[in-house]
Amino acid sequence: MALIKRAIHFVTYDVWRITGDEVSGLKRLGINAIKTVILAVRGFTNDNLQTKASALTYSTMLSLVPMLAVLIGIAKGFGFQNTVRTELINYFPGHETEFAQAFTFVENYLAQAQGGIFLGIGLIVLLYTVISLISTIENTLNGIWQIKKSRSWYRKITDYLALILILPILLTSSSGLSIFISTIQSSFLGSFIFVTPIVKLILNIAPYIITSLAFTGLYLVLPNTKVKFLNGLIAGFVAGSAFQLFQFIYISGQIWVSKYNAIYGSFAALPLLLLWLQLSWLICLFGAELSYALQNVKKFSFERDSQNISRRYKDFLILLIATLIIKRFRNGERPYTADELSQNYRIPSRITTQILNLLTEINIIVEVIGEDDERIIFYQPALDINKISVAYLFKRIDEHGSENFKIDTTHLFKEEWNVLLKLRRDMMKESDTILLKDL
Repeated sequence: MALIKRAIHFVTYDVWRITGDEVSGLKRLGINAIKTVILAVRGFTNDNLQTKASALTYSTMLSLVPMLAVLIGIAKGFGFQNTVRTELINYFPGHETEFAQAFTFVENYLAQAQGGIFLGIGLIVLLYTVISLISTIENTLNGIWQIKKSRSWYRKITDYLALILILPILLTSSSGLSIFISTIQSSFLGSFIFVTPIVKLILNIAPYIITSLAFTGLYLVLPNTKVKFLNGLIAGFVAGSAFQLFQFIYISGQIWVSKYNAIYGSFAALPLLLLWLQLSWLICLFGAELSYALQNVKKFSFERDSQNISRRYKDFLILLIATLIIKRFRNGERPYTADELSQNYRIPSRITTQILNLLTEINIIVEVIGEDDERIIFYQPALDINKISVAYLFKRIDEHGSENFKIDTTHLFKEEWNVLLKLRRDMMKESDTILLKDL
């Protein structure tokens, strides 16, 4: 029992107080792995991803036919629509009936477009539906990454359309690669017995590789922040492998479809499709949580303490971060990012983010978009640094928010209110002439 208590205390408290400088080698990797898994699982629970997966399932169902119409329409322009259809069915086995029905609707869409009926507003609505789905996915991933601002509408249109244009080409390339390997095996390598198992192994693991790369691309491109390739790749491999395993279990469980048919009849495909979409999105979102945990695991040191930080120490960190940003601006140097503030001065990432958001809301600092990468945010002063004193900073913090309540501060609680105001004035009087740039 004591051993279990020590293990729980280590996982929930002690492990978060171990920094990278205190351990090295395999021990550091092991501790970071424990932290990463805990962060991913806890984030999956705290971010309420079950509900978000349900919302994405609903959005996917509404956008399924428009999305397929856009993909098939683009593929038809290049002359490989049949290949794209085949690859979609191969990637998502067990849904031949649903795809057949969806492709029928797609043909109707495209036929109307060619007949001149489906023009103008209809085309805009079609593209808007597809862009709206991808935007919903981006907003969900931004929530996991704690990013408040999504792409601008201009970037959404350009980035998403580029993604939609590339997808049919990637599907066709994947199909061509599989056919090419199979042809080489049958035509040229048939006489080399020792090579055949290797080629078969490549063909067998190809779906895992392709799916993992697809998830990796999703985690790298869609969040409106810079995600490191290795973190996206590891998360993509885990999500891709889990998705393929889920596909295998789902297809193997098709023997239960007969029971669903007995209950739902021809309607049985719909609940099965909804179940498949829901679980697929859960796998996808967990991979996003894993990529976030991998990239930010080193910033969660002293995490329990950061959740219970004292008022005095938080004021100190507010003053510290504001001073660092102002001094960097005074010296004419490149502004700080949130990551640089956390890493350079060992400030827990969560507290850094909270303080930067607060300083932005009270107009002490502003966000600046990076020139080379729009997903990188810098911070610099929002007004003349010769006017930002210590007293001015905390006065803005004190007055931030609403005080419009019905508590009687003019008569019944006048004395208490005036005592508080006097205390604030006395505390700030001596620091009114102390500028942050001079600290």
